[in-house]
Amino acid sequence: WNLEGRFQGQLDVPLNDTGMDQVRLFAETLAEKKFCALYSSDLLRARQTAEIVAGRVNLPIKLDSRLREIFQGEVEGLLFSEVKEMFGHSLFERSENPVHSRMPGGESVAEIAERFKAAMDEIACAHPSEPVLVATHGLVIATMICRVRGYPMETVYSHIPENATAEVITWNP
Repeated sequence: WNLEGRFQGQLDVPLNDTGMDQVRLFAETLAEKKFCALYSSDLLRARQTAEIVAGRVNLPIKLDSRLREIFQGEVEGLLFSEVKEMFGHSLFERSENPVHSRMPGGESVAEIAERFKAAMDEIACAHPSEPVLVATHGLVIATMICRVRGYPMETVYSHIPENATAEVITWNP
């Protein structure tokens, strides 16, 4: 769906073969590292990622729906061109106000940043000073990057990482 330019959001789309290969390669980089816990979004593509990683780091997976990607509402599953045609005003609003705007029926970046913060605060309190793995989604990670590195949340869309990559952060609740 990434290559097709579809809005995924919270649709439960599995990883394709390329995604699975990317995760397998990424998991190899974690094999010699020590972690105390592995958390994952409950969406299938994140769970598949966590399952592959869990096999390399020998940890059980703790699912948390607060780690889900942004809910895109009525545009989930649509191509960018379709969204532009049908909901162009929402795309314009998102470019003007990326933090508080939302696709029709969806949630805002501010809302996902708060739900993710709550999850991360809880995880950090459960594992103080211990390294933890979290398998989640691009825009969710971008909100974390903005918060931790002091970037304006308005720049969130420019901080979405590549698929199957790590962001190493220190989270202070």
